[in-house]
Amino acid sequence: MKSINAVVAMVLLLISLSGCTLGPDFVKPDMTPPASYRTDIMPVVSADELKWWELFDDPVLYDLVTVALDNNKDVKIAVSRMDEARASLGFTRADQFPRLDLQGGANRGTFSGGVRSEDTNYYAYIAPVLSWEIDFWGKFRRATESARAALLVSEYGVKTVQLALVSQVASTYYLLLDYHQRLAISKATLESRMESMRIVGLRFEKGTVPEIDLNQAQIQTEIAVEAIPFYERLIANTENALSVLLGRFPEAIATGKELKRQDLPPDIPAGIPAGVLARRPDVSEAMYALQAQTAQIGVAQALRLPAINLTGLLGVATSEVSNMQSDGGVWSIGGSLLGPIYDFGKNQRRVEIEEALTEQARYRYENAVLTALREVDDALVDIEMLRRQTAAIERRLKAAANANFLSKERYDKGVTSYLEVLDSERTLFEVELGNSERRQQLFNAYVQLYKALGGGWMTKEAMAQQEEEATTP
Repeated sequence: MKSINAVVAMVLLLISLSGCTLGPDFVKPDMTPPASYRTDIMPVVSADELKWWELFDDPVLYDLVTVALDNNKDVKIAVSRMDEARASLGFTRADQFPRLDLQGGANRGTFSGGVRSEDTNYYAYIAPVLSWEIDFWGKFRRATESARAALLVSEYGVKTVQLALVSQVASTYYLLLDYHQRLAISKATLESRMESMRIVGLRFEKGTVPEIDLNQAQIQTEIAVEAIPFYERLIANTENALSVLLGRFPEAIATGKELKRQDLPPDIPAGIPAGVLARRPDVSEAMYALQAQTAQIGVAQALRLPAINLTGLLGVATSEVSNMQSDGGVWSIGGSLLGPIYDFGKNQRRVEIEEALTEQARYRYENAVLTALREVDDALVDIEMLRRQTAAIERRLKAAANANFLSKERYDKGVTSYLEVLDSERTLFEVELGNSERRQQLFNAYVQLYKALGGGWMTKEAMAQQEEEATTP
């Protein structure tokens, strides 16, 4: 009885001393952002959740994004990884607690326990076995801390994928609208040039214009003809890319308003740089990845020290297989200590490996911060410059259209040669295509700013439900 009390007392002592935790505690790196952006063209206010369906006000685009968030395979993979991380946390955390197993056996013969006997012996037993490795050095606590941070990594990883998906769908959609508009411009140009070629052909037949005018008209007509299948191919390729984002087989994609009729998004509140870092899911993902890796240093350090194990057994045994009660109950309590003495520096190298991996994780976090601020500044600059470019090319378009009209009038009156008409038509066609592309680039600059600010990855229904839950007592 005294021996049992001594063992129990030793166990309680070990448990009381098991508060030791090796390894460094996680400290968030100091990455103080600048007070403002280089190009601050947006109102400096806070926006925790940018509502993409309000920024990109197109019902068709909203439906496409909603379908993508539900069906996109990358999102499903990210959600599955989050489920895996949640299960891994429970798996790792279980190591902190005792384990209960069932052990049993039976034996009959003249050889048992390494000793030969002249008689035939019978032996049978069954008992639950309790085993527990005391977390004296905090190995399991650090592993659980790492797994818990890894779960947060996976949760922010889902948001990162969702944010990127919303941006990709919006960017691809505006690119598709751009190609549709350029195709329409090409078809309209072809009709105009075919009419011009018909008129020049009639004049050539009457001998009022030289053959070179007819040849030049034919060349310009074929340029427009060539542009049509070019943009049809780009439309099909873009629709295929958008279909994959939607989690569908390649198919035609319905579009909403034409690009030229799309309203530009309202000014997106950029916020102060520190607020952006708090909203960016990829920055949070990198931070928790650093925390998870930091905890692994403590796990590696604990492996250099002895492991303390306790075992206990309580059951019944017998020397007669037919009567398990003949010899009564059995019990056993014990402990063991196993630790490395000399392993040619293997365990020390393990610690150094985890420290190096932690250093890499810290650099990745710092790089994520720098990248986030760069992307916001790039998007702000792009919007400002593309606004100016778009305004300039729209003025240029008006001038090109008027010049084309005047050159045709002058040619019809015999004031100028057909070369002037060709030059004005070529310029107008190029400016019309360029104007469509520039407008698409401006829309996508807003998309990139939305992404850079880390805003909105939920649907309006999900946000409404979240707000309702937050206000429900």
